[in-house]
Amino acid sequence: MVEGESKAFWMIVATVFAAAAVALATVTPVAVAPPPPPIAPPPPPSGQQRCYFVFGDSVFDNGNNNALNTIAKVNYLPYGIDFPQGPTGRFSNGRNIPDVIAQLAGFNNFIPPFAGASPAQANIGLNYASGGGGIRDDSSQNLGERISLREQVDNHWTAIIRAAVPTTKLKKCLYTISIGSNDYLNNYFLPQSLTRRLYTPDQYARSLISLYRINLNKLYILGARNVALFGIGKIGCTPRIIASLGGGTGCAEEVNQAAILFNNYLIDLITDLNNDLFGAKFTYVDFFSGNASDFAVFGITVFDTSCCTVNPGGELCAANGPVCPDRTKYIFWDNVHTTELVNVLVANAAFNGVNTSPYSISQLLI
Repeated sequence: MVEGESKAFWMIVATVFAAAAVALATVTPVAVAPPPPPIAPPPPPSGQQRCYFVFGDSVFDNGNNNALNTIAKVNYLPYGIDFPQGPTGRFSNGRNIPDVIAQLAGFNNFIPPFAGASPAQANIGLNYASGGGGIRDDSSQNLGERISLREQVDNHWTAIIRAAVPTTKLKKCLYTISIGSNDYLNNYFLPQSLTRRLYTPDQYARSLISLYRINLNKLYILGARNVALFGIGKIGCTPRIIASLGGGTGCAEEVNQAAILFNNYLIDLITDLNNDLFGAKFTYVDFFSGNASDFAVFGITVFDTSCCTVNPGGELCAANGPVCPDRTKYIFWDNVHTTELVNVLVANAAFNGVNTSPYSISQLLI
């Protein structure tokens, strides 16, 4: 892109972002079949380096919340107990899903958090995800500071401009997004929730998808073409929700039904984007289908309690508290987020297309 074209392009981007701003007002169990051997993606074109950008909430966060004034922060043991660098801000005992995807895609290193990254890192990839982040700006305000999807997209805009990443390269990058759970767990289903008084579940799902569409269109304008969108999982079956809304005895079906509404509209959105946006390859990653017992084939036998010690009424691991001796037998690491083994299974399934439609993540790299 020559200098004049570059200036014109960014002027258009700025106009669209301004218009969008006027318009604008975590992990769960997924059952997957045994993944086939990873499909090696083709090498990037000669002289080019693969690139990967990550957006989302605590499912994908790997350290952006560490410096924020928030209770959604996990840069302490026992988080990271099985990660080579120890506690980093990942909401797991080890790797999270983007870490595994990066390995399967052939990256030499994990994609670093946006917070503290060098400007040049935008040429390889950045992780913008934030624990507590939602599609709505007001989701998780009960937790403190967090970075919403709108703000994450703005951070991406800043990063690629600062690094002068060519749009031709951005169109070949991989993008993964996992968001929406906090819009339910830390907004709609909170006690005394205003949004629950204003919206029926169907209206709320539609409103979230409308905001999601705005941000995805902004990403498309910034060059995103190969995008995997993770649906919401069975958030009604997390230990936190079982204890608070499930009566302590089983899944909260009202919460799961709300997730189903959101996922169905997200699938429709992906169809629209693929039909309407030239060159776009959006795909849906199913976080919901199946039963927790399907994990038994992998030796996972504990489905409804956390591996780490969680204080009564909490959802995150108690600092330096005891943990279960065998993390490979548990779905949940804390009262919301999954263990490294589950993250590996989910990432492999998504990469190989076991739980995706219409593309596998490996196909997005072609």
